[in-house]
Amino acid sequence: MVCGAAEEAETLCIKSGASHQKVDEIARDFDHIEIQVKLPMCDLVARTGRAQQRYEDGYRLVAGCVPFRYKSSDDCVDSTSEKIVEVLLISSPSGPGLLFPKGGWENDETVEEAAAREAIEEAGVRGDLMDFLGYYEFRSKTHQDEFSPEGLCKAAMFALFVKEELQFWPEQSTRDRTWLTVSEALGSLRHAWMRDALECFCKWHEKLVGGT
Repeated sequence: MVCGAAEEAETLCIKSGASHQKVDEIARDFDHIEIQVKLPMCDLVARTGRAQQRYEDGYRLVAGCVPFRYKSSDDCVDSTSEKIVEVLLISSPSGPGLLFPKGGWENDETVEEAAAREAIEEAGVRGDLMDFLGYYEFRSKTHQDEFSPEGLCKAAMFALFVKEELQFWPEQSTRDRTWLTVSEALGSLRHAWMRDALECFCKWHEKLVGGT
């Protein structure tokens, strides 16, 4: 599926009562519903080159994720019973604006493994890879080659519940990472397709918390 245009979103909060309890239950249960992705330690070295890059119908295939966590809000009336969803964005060495971690899906890995690997390489985070959020098509001037002369790309995006932030990671010298609320992230993301992915993440999370 390809999600539609982004809509205006407010800070995504999980308020007191049953919803807050539901979030705690979901966080505890993530180990049981995650997509099983086990990456070897050698994947702490970033992959380079395109010898194993996947292509389909003129599109370079990409995998990425929306990394998220829950944080207690100090600004709420009852800060002990409300949590805010934050998402992790990273800087780009090629220009302004922030991004979600993503990169090429290669022939020797599943799309889930590719998404988890890119989260480690670009953002230095590990966690539970959750549901598939959708496919997103975009054009990249920096990824034009003989298999995709127009630089067409198709990204498969997943939700990633972050459990570990690495002190050292492959691309830390060229990327900064920043935790933001959903509304802050919508105003900071460089690409429209990533804002669309964030909107789909919000809808997915609402269903997850609501149990529907």
